[in-house]
Amino acid sequence: MSQIAAVSGLPLPTIHRLLRTMVNLAYVRQLPSRRYALGPRLIRLGEGASGRLGSWARPFLTGLVEELGETANLSMLDGDRAVYVAQVPSRHAMRMFTEVGRRVHLHCTGVGKALLAQQDDAQIMERLRRTGLPAQTPRTITEFDDLLAEIAAVRAQGFAVDDGEQEIGVHCVAVAVANAPSAMAISVSGPTTRLTSEVVARAVPLLWTAATDLGADLLAADATT
Repeated sequence: MSQIAAVSGLPLPTIHRLLRTMVNLAYVRQLPSRRYALGPRLIRLGEGASGRLGSWARPFLTGLVEELGETANLSMLDGDRAVYVAQVPSRHAMRMFTEVGRRVHLHCTGVGKALLAQQDDAQIMERLRRTGLPAQTPRTITEFDDLLAEIAAVRAQGFAVDDGEQEIGVHCVAVAVANAPSAMAISVSGPTTRLTSEVVARAVPLLWTAATDLGADLLAADATT
């Protein structure tokens, strides 16, 4: 409780009352050491929120798959990682597939770079000093200066790419979702042999439109709650 008081500025009696309420609701649990930890009900709350967001995003992702033929994803910033919260798969037999709920590094994924580009360089460095720049493939960017130059390019062009940096043979193009209540990005992924530079050029304006429309819907929904 003293740590919570130091961070929040709330008096200890108020913190104690709030914690007891959250313990009773199973959002928080008290350990034998008298310290507090997150409770099991938060798991169901998170699953429900992710499910609703996935349902909201599905029409936009489906439109991308119909136009481009490749798998479309929605990701969110989750601490120092990106987490996939929705996906509509390609109808090709050979396609990109990522489990919803999977967390990935920011520096070597299209969605991760799109999310990083929404922050300033100081925030980026603070995050990446915690995680480092581990090489997932020989194509992964592993130098901070090189990554910052890449992020500057993402800001300038309005989209990010992952060209075999997370998985060899997989190409991804991603854009951030503007005006979303949390940091989000939409991406299209597929084999490098199909997701060529020409397809990427066609995909970018479609991704911009989908991201803008999804962001507007989420902003409107947030304003009414």
